[in-house]
Amino acid sequence: MVHMLHSNNIKNKAIQLRKEGKTYSEILKCVPVAKSTLSLWLRDVGLSKSQKQRITEKKYNAQLRGGAARKTQRIEKTKKIYYDAERSVGKLSERELWLIGTALYWAEGTKEKPHRTSVGVEFTNSDPAMIQLIVEWLKVCCGIEESTIKYALYIHESAELDIVAKIAYWQDIVGFSEKQYKYTYYKRHNPKTVRKNKGTSYNGLLRVIVPRSTDLNRKIEGWTKGIAKTK
Repeated sequence: MVHMLHSNNIKNKAIQLRKEGKTYSEILKCVPVAKSTLSLWLRDVGLSKSQKQRITEKKYNAQLRGGAARKTQRIEKTKKIYYDAERSVGKLSERELWLIGTALYWAEGTKEKPHRTSVGVEFTNSDPAMIQLIVEWLKVCCGIEESTIKYALYIHESAELDIVAKIAYWQDIVGFSEKQYKYTYYKRHNPKTVRKNKGTSYNGLLRVIVPRSTDLNRKIEGWTKGIAKTK
């Protein structure tokens, strides 16, 4: 009998809290029962419009907090993955730099074609880290004097008004002088293309050019063939 009275008191307290517009989570902090039991007790309890709005807002805010917490966890986890992965690489040897640079040039550099022979060394990309690595590869592994390397910018014509800042961006990345900068090539606007990379984050593609380097290009092609034959 005492147990039943205690149970009824708890139930009545839960109902009263619900009528006050409390959420299930708030009620469970005051009433020690299972959520399924609470749901059974409160299924017929009516709520005013303002109470429903309050509960909806509480749920929404709880979702926001949960989303923010998950986002923070994801960011921290990602940072750790990046940090651990970066540390695992260590300092590159000259041979490792040579192989990596050759593989990158294999993917992104200019090559001789049957219809276009005597092609010099040119490498084009939008990734500043990749451009820096290729320049270092040219100096260390290919024996190219840094001051002889030339640069050109390929960029959408929509960025023409901000071209000085775009050139300065790449100049800061690579450190080339005015004498080393050859030209700017503007790509025409294509209304059918929906570009994601635009605005201040868009800096075009930088082309790294080694003058009079046909033989070097052929040598690099030989390196790539050597890599391709590796078993």
